[in-house]
Amino acid sequence: MALIINIETATQMCSVALAKDGKLLTLRELHEKNVHAEVLSTFAQEVLQEANLSWSALDAIAVSEGPGSYTGLRIGVSTAKGLCYSLDIPLIAVSTLQSLAAFAQITLGETIKEDSYIAPMIDARRMEVYTAFFDHQNIRKSKIEPHIFTEDSFKEISQPIVLCGDGCEKAKDLFASRENIEIHPEILCSSKGMMAIAEEKFQQQEFEDVAYFEPFYLKEFIAGIPRVKGLR
Repeated sequence: MALIINIETATQMCSVALAKDGKLLTLRELHEKNVHAEVLSTFAQEVLQEANLSWSALDAIAVSEGPGSYTGLRIGVSTAKGLCYSLDIPLIAVSTLQSLAAFAQITLGETIKEDSYIAPMIDARRMEVYTAFFDHQNIRKSKIEPHIFTEDSFKEISQPIVLCGDGCEKAKDLFASRENIEIHPEILCSSKGMMAIAEEKFQQQEFEDVAYFEPFYLKEFIAGIPRVKGLR
């Protein structure tokens, strides 16, 4: 059982959650552009103060590893690494897309069918997003990669698809007639989606090398429509 600060800065959302045993104790969030450097350290201090805990009580720091904003990820990872160095505690990396998929499941609950695929989406540029498919057990079923929306996107998938994140709203018009696709742009990246994943990784001792860990930027661009292998 662990006391972990979870840091999410991959998008415009700056989110810090203090969790014990994977359960939320205190939270600070702000959805505003270019505020991460200004508020992140303050948020981390505030979640501890609200819980009447000191830095020495922490067992680990978890950080959203990407993909996402270069600047946001750099700020989040730098802060997390600095805390780990100063406190001599382990660093845990959590996939931004996996945590967003987990948060969608927390938010939508039983409305998500067991055969659904959850596609968390991080806005990239124009009609491009970073995405992957996850099942209802939050197991990734496809490669994390850029995807450019077209009218043919995901037509090979017959199962229900739940889109979430700040990248999915741009697909609303394209998918207006697609009955198997739900779009939830209101579900954004949050450190609340990281908590259970970080706790599991702590128990498995899946820690990062604090000196050498770098965010997963996923900067490369691919043309066309990438197919999701293994889905039907």
